[in-house]
Amino acid sequence: MSSRSSKKGRSSQSSVQQLIESLRTHRVNTLTELCRIERVAATCEDEADAQAFQEPMTAAWDYYVNSNQFLTELRGLTPNYPISGELVEEAYRQVRNDPNSNRSWNLAWLCLVKIRDENLIPAYAQSESWRREMWGGRDPSQEEADQLAQYFQYEWTTAVETMLRHWSVPPTWY
Repeated sequence: MSSRSSKKGRSSQSSVQQLIESLRTHRVNTLTELCRIERVAATCEDEADAQAFQEPMTAAWDYYVNSNQFLTELRGLTPNYPISGELVEEAYRQVRNDPNSNRSWNLAWLCLVKIRDENLIPAYAQSESWRREMWGGRDPSQEEADQLAQYFQYEWTTAVETMLRHWSVPPTWY
């Protein structure tokens, strides 16, 4: 092995270790950065490096969701009609109770897919639109509540779709 390829191997190994350390210490806790590291992990040519990423990557996604960063980023994408925390909690509960949730290490992706595939947004948008605090303490008319629910649905659906665009390929194993 030449000195150059030996250096490249050490450099690559060092880079992998730095990324793993950033996952373990939660220095990285945003969707964009976690996805960037996930792509690096997915393209590892060295099987040992790929294996080394599995547990820290899984734990980092778990931390991302459970530290409320997931909800915070979703709310950043829904400034006019902040996404319901109850909706996110329901998606999380369904993922945790789904025996097929072991098909991915990525808890955030699983929650987003659950929101989309289980069509959770319409029910939570409707429920949110009837809350009296949305109407200054008064009861809305059916028409008012339906219109507000449509606004919620549009903004929340757009946010979920925007986040799901981070994955050109689902982060799954079969």
